[in-house]
Amino acid sequence: MIRVFLIAASPLSRTALQNRLKAQSAKIVGAAAAIDALSSDLSDAQADVLLVDAASESPEGIIESLAESDLAAEIPIVVLTEAASVAASRALQAGIRALLPSEISSDQLAAALQAASAGLVVLHPTEILAAFPAVAPATQPLAELLEPLTRREREVLQMLAAGLANKEIAARLNISDHTAKFHVAAILGKLGASTRTEAVALGIRRGLVLL
Repeated sequence: MIRVFLIAASPLSRTALQNRLKAQSAKIVGAAAAIDALSSDLSDAQADVLLVDAASESPEGIIESLAESDLAAEIPIVVLTEAASVAASRALQAGIRALLPSEISSDQLAAALQAASAGLVVLHPTEILAAFPAVAPATQPLAELLEPLTRREREVLQMLAAGLANKEIAARLNISDHTAKFHVAAILGKLGASTRTEAVALGIRRGLVLL
């Protein structure tokens, strides 16, 4: 059973989500009305994932608040919103595991929570192009890379696609933070990307990233 800490401004929204998740064998271990209302409750609750209901709020504002709080470094975060595509790319950059439409089914929500708690990044099919514009069909075939990615760089690229930060990549591969940073820089250079998100998008187009 997955343990969920819930943030929702409206008591009605909290109750509705609790009922949806209860039917999916998920356990609500704590709840708060806002991100800034969290204190020690989150750590005390020993939650597996943080679910934020932002359906009635600005997705940009919620994402910036989460980014500033550094909560994404402590616990996987899933955000429900009415306008996910507006901020999908920024959400991934902020370390949020999933930014999903609030109208997704209870089965989909439960699956997204399980995936996020396992370290995966979840995107609704309608949000993929918004998060990764470079995934859109190209008018011309991609040119061959001047220098192919090494096996280790492909591993790191896959971890970037999963939303892992440099420190997490270093821990997974048992390498130093400096080496992880070096691999990321090499990947961006070889793919001709200016950001980690763009590198992942280009990796998807080239078949270097498994979805």
